[in-house]
Amino acid sequence: MTIQQEKKTNVLLMGGGGREHAIAWKLAQSPGLGAMWTTHPGNPGVAEFARPVDVPVDIKQAYRLQQFCDKHEIGLVVIGPEDPLAEGWADALATPERLVFGPSKDAAQLEADKAWAKQMMRAAMVPTAEGRAFTSAEEAKAYLETRDEPQVIKASGLAKGKGVIVAQSSGEAMEAIDRIMVQREFGDAGSTLIIEERLKGPEVSVFALVDGRHFLILDASQDHKRLGEGDTGPNTGGMGAYCPTPVIDGAIMERVQREVLVAIVDALRREGIEYRGVLYAGLMLTPAGPKVLEFNVRFGDPECQCLLPRMQGDLLEVFKATASGSLDRVDVEWDARSACCIVLASDGYPASPRTGDAISGLDEAGAIDRVTIFHAGTTRNEKGEIVTAGGRVLNVVGLGDTLEAARARALEACDLIEFSGKQLRRDIAWQAIGEAATS
Repeated sequence: MTIQQEKKTNVLLMGGGGREHAIAWKLAQSPGLGAMWTTHPGNPGVAEFARPVDVPVDIKQAYRLQQFCDKHEIGLVVIGPEDPLAEGWADALATPERLVFGPSKDAAQLEADKAWAKQMMRAAMVPTAEGRAFTSAEEAKAYLETRDEPQVIKASGLAKGKGVIVAQSSGEAMEAIDRIMVQREFGDAGSTLIIEERLKGPEVSVFALVDGRHFLILDASQDHKRLGEGDTGPNTGGMGAYCPTPVIDGAIMERVQREVLVAIVDALRREGIEYRGVLYAGLMLTPAGPKVLEFNVRFGDPECQCLLPRMQGDLLEVFKATASGSLDRVDVEWDARSACCIVLASDGYPASPRTGDAISGLDEAGAIDRVTIFHAGTTRNEKGEIVTAGGRVLNVVGLGDTLEAARARALEACDLIEFSGKQLRRDIAWQAIGEAATS
C-alpha cells in the first residue's frame, strides 16, 4: 500500500524589493512549496528562488495574470507591496481554489487613503493623533495659521513611505503643504493632505496576521526613517530596523491588540469589509498611551527583513492559514536572538538616487555567520554584474545573542560591500542600546 503524498503548493509572489526577497527566501524553506513565480525577476535575490511570469502585470489586463495562475495551478498568491493591494489584485486573483495573502482593495484603503483611515479610526475610537484633511492648499495653510504647536504634514495617498513631513516650524509646514499639494512632489498621493498634531514618544511597528476573525501578533520592531545618524535628515523609506524591541512590554501589547488592532478590524467588518493579511500599526508610545500614527496593509520594509530570519516555522502554511481563515490552527515561535537590519542606500538617496553602480563584496559579506543579505534595489547589467537599481540597494541582516552583537555582525558585512556613494547608518537601534546621538 502506498501513501499518497500531499500536493505541493505553487506560489505567485508579487513585488520585487527587499521585503519580497525575504519572503521568497523564507517560503523556499517550506517543504510544501512547489514552484514559485515572480512578477519582478529583475531582482537577483528574488530570481534565485522564483521563475518569471510571462504575461503583463497590469490591472487593466488582469485576465492575463488570472489565466497564468490557472495554467500553472497557482495555489497561493502572495502580494508584498501596497500598490498592487490598492489596485485590487487580491480581489482579481482570488478564487475558491486559489488563496491570496493580502487584503482586498476596500481593506487596503487603510493605507492608500489616510484621510479615510482617519475617519475609520475616529469611528472605532482608536487612539490616534488629532488631525484634519484638506483638498485645498489655501485652506490647509489657513488652518495651519491657527495652530501654535509644530504639526505633521502628510500626503493622504501612497507615497512609498516618504509622504510624511515632520515640520519643525510654521515655515517648514507651509513649505510642506506646497511640496505636497502645489508642486505635487508625491504625485496624486498629494491631492488630499492631512495636518495632524505632532505626538511625542518612541515609535514602534506592530504587525498582526489577521484572517478575518483571528489574530496572530508578531514580535514588535522599530524602524529608522531618517537618513542620518541620530535620527536626523530627511525621511526615507527606512534606513534600518531591529527586533524585538524593548520599548513595548506585554501589558502595552495587550492594550494595542484590544484598542487598536481588534477595534479597527471590527470597524471594517461593520462596513462589510473582511480583513485578511498583514495589519501593520505604526504607533507612538505617548505618555497617554499608544496612539496610531498610521496603518499599513503589508509587512514593513525593512522590518520584515528582521522578522522573517527570526520566525521559526513554515511561512507557507502560515500564509495559507491567514488567507483561508484558519489562523487559529497555526502558531509561530521566535528565535530568541535579536535581529538588526542595516540598509545600504545609493548615492543621492532619497532625493535623486543614482543607479548603475557595480556592487562588490556580496559573496564575502554573505559568508559571515548569522548574516543574511536581501536585495532591495539591485539588478544585473549586460555583463552579468550586480549593480544598483534603486534608492535602497541592499538589506544586511545580522543575528546575535544581544542587539549589540547583531548590529556588529551586520556592520561587519556592510563594510565588505562596496559601491560608489554607498550610504548607511551605523547607529541602528542606538536608543535601545543606550547610546547617545552621534550627530
